[in-house]
Amino acid sequence: MTFLNTTLSWLLRRRLPRIEGLKARPGEAQQLVFRSLIGRGRRTEWGRKYGYNAIQSVQDFQQRVPVSGYEELFPYIERIMKGEQNVLWSSPIRWFSKSSGTTNARSKYIPVSSEALDDCHIKGGKDMMALYIANRPDTRVFEGKGLSIGGSLHANPYGHNSATGDISAVVMKNLPAWGQVIRTPSLDVALMDEWEAKIDRMAHITAQENVTSILGVPTWTMVLIQRVLDQTGKESILDVWPNFEVFIHGAVAFQPYRKLFSEQVFGRSSVGFQEVYNASEGYFAIQDDMTRANEMMLMPDYGIFYEFVPVEEADQPFPKAYTIEEVELNRNYALIISTNAGLWRYRIGDTVRFTSLYPHRIRVSGRTKHFINAFGEEVIVENAEMAITQACLATGAVIADYTAGPVYMQHGQQGGHEWVIEFARDPSSLTEFTRVLDDTLRQVNSDYDAKRYHDLALVKPVVHAVPTGTFYAWMSQRGKVGGQHKVPRLSNSREYVDDLLGGRYGNVYK
Repeated sequence: MTFLNTTLSWLLRRRLPRIEGLKARPGEAQQLVFRSLIGRGRRTEWGRKYGYNAIQSVQDFQQRVPVSGYEELFPYIERIMKGEQNVLWSSPIRWFSKSSGTTNARSKYIPVSSEALDDCHIKGGKDMMALYIANRPDTRVFEGKGLSIGGSLHANPYGHNSATGDISAVVMKNLPAWGQVIRTPSLDVALMDEWEAKIDRMAHITAQENVTSILGVPTWTMVLIQRVLDQTGKESILDVWPNFEVFIHGAVAFQPYRKLFSEQVFGRSSVGFQEVYNASEGYFAIQDDMTRANEMMLMPDYGIFYEFVPVEEADQPFPKAYTIEEVELNRNYALIISTNAGLWRYRIGDTVRFTSLYPHRIRVSGRTKHFINAFGEEVIVENAEMAITQACLATGAVIADYTAGPVYMQHGQQGGHEWVIEFARDPSSLTEFTRVLDDTLRQVNSDYDAKRYHDLALVKPVVHAVPTGTFYAWMSQRGKVGGQHKVPRLSNSREYVDDLLGGRYGNVYK
């Protein structure tokens, strides 16, 4: 075992006692974060507007400060991008994470302070590896390189002396020197702007490296791996990277991809999978137990104060919000955050539910705007993931990508759902796949089941199988390729389904 692997593993293990303490006392950690945020917020224009000097408790905070979406905060963010400081946060903001989201084509610019970089994003990366080492004490992951699939950086469009980019690119640019040593490819390649050229260059470089881990979104990881295989002529990526240990994934639910990666991509039980929940707004959770798939420990000491709002109240400015010590198991909450970059009671758009308490583990159950509720069926992403998984198990299928939307009632016909699915391995029967998909949705969602009863309001869903590469071509056409862009899973409109089925991407249905 190399000196570097031994040294880094030892240093990272020293983080574990703190993490164990967080599992037992998350409320104490959150109170410390809350007091620190309010103290820093008092020095800002936002803090003066909402009387932070008078805030003594979480209850005071919740009564004084409304829940905000991006639209409400953007006028303040725009001023910061033009050079003003002490608007939302008390330290200078030099970085902005650019996120287009999945339901709005307009870019969002999320402020990233030095505190958010050091005490949240980079700290989260260290804890991620510490927890991986705890799960795999014999690891040799630092004997090779970690492959990071990041985005790119751009000048601030308002001309101020700052930069914007995907959060992965912002973090990559600010990694400490030791972090740059253990990753690949070099920054000049990793931060290239033109996606196709970058993928080719990354494939060429990393195929010659001893890659032992990958950190990335499943979709774009598959694109890169396929490019490596095409360039090397190898049949398995483990022929290229024989010492590969772990795929660290995030941004989208992994369950539909698990079989694809475990059986077809890696095909080796020794390869592990670790999930993280990070976003432009912050680093939120890490899978602490790799035997508990799809569950992550919420990290309470990253400079983020969490509130949890029942989804039915998510759009209200002053909803009933719960702290980490007040949440219940298996209830869907909209996630509200206040951060060490000046996002105050910010509605991030994700929904989560707790699967355990002490430690507080969560599953990301969906998006507040990513659902199908055209007929009162309230199908959320978690329902869709469960149904897709069961349909794959029943028919031997493996999913590459999918999206779904409603079929509206018209001319006396009932409504329904329409799915567009790209298979990495076709189902034994598309009819059977559709049946299991429908049956599982009925089992996990009583509202959907009620609408499907005797085809009362909803008829059986229609599933279109499209050829390999359809979704990549579609995302590329929309200018949404790269690590931070995600295929929208569910929509309450037909925007994505109609666009995909319009035939502009060479997709002849199977």
